[in-house]
Amino acid sequence: MRTSYNIKSYCSIKNNQVALNGAVLFEDESISFLDFIKAAYKSQCTKYPKFFKMDNLSKLAFIAADTLFKKENINAEQNNDIAIVFSNKASSLDTDRKHQESIQNKESYYPSPAVFVYTLPNICIGEISIKYKLYSENSFFIFDNFNAAHLFSYTNSLLSSNKATQVLCGWVEFDDENNYEAFLYLVGDEGPINHSKKDIITLYNT
Repeated sequence: MRTSYNIKSYCSIKNNQVALNGAVLFEDESISFLDFIKAAYKSQCTKYPKFFKMDNLSKLAFIAADTLFKKENINAEQNNDIAIVFSNKASSLDTDRKHQESIQNKESYYPSPAVFVYTLPNICIGEISIKYKLYSENSFFIFDNFNAAHLFSYTNSLLSSNKATQVLCGWVEFDDENNYEAFLYLVGDEGPINHSKKDIITLYNT
């Protein structure tokens, strides 16, 4: 049974920057996250109208995944055997707050189904899976901090048991406009970086 794999590419989004394999691809001085992520979407030349209806967490995860998949030439028109393993600390708190506000407003009480549908963190996985036709395993874990050890062991388990040929994993956090971060990496048989806990932590902190 194979136990050694490689990181093919990694993407990070924070501080109004989108970086791929350590190099900044896009930077924007927009004050708001919404303006920044829309500008990042346009810079990717992605044609996916549903993007504009997503919540902030899904927008963040989608752009990071889209950046990686384009780099790896993942074909969105065919089924892809790629599992997804995400994690964060805040869960879907940003959307939960919006939903709670609509419930508490007694004068204009109308919980929006468009908001309520995003009150689970794993919905962002669904958005990526629909775009890229991913039908493999997926999980979303909640940790106090970035947990490289868990991501490493869970990913290796999926690959060694043939549950998927590649795994998209990482950390996607959105708490508020000033507290957001995405760090995603794609693991498979071949790649320039060894898939180890030490290397995952090094890339995350880069």
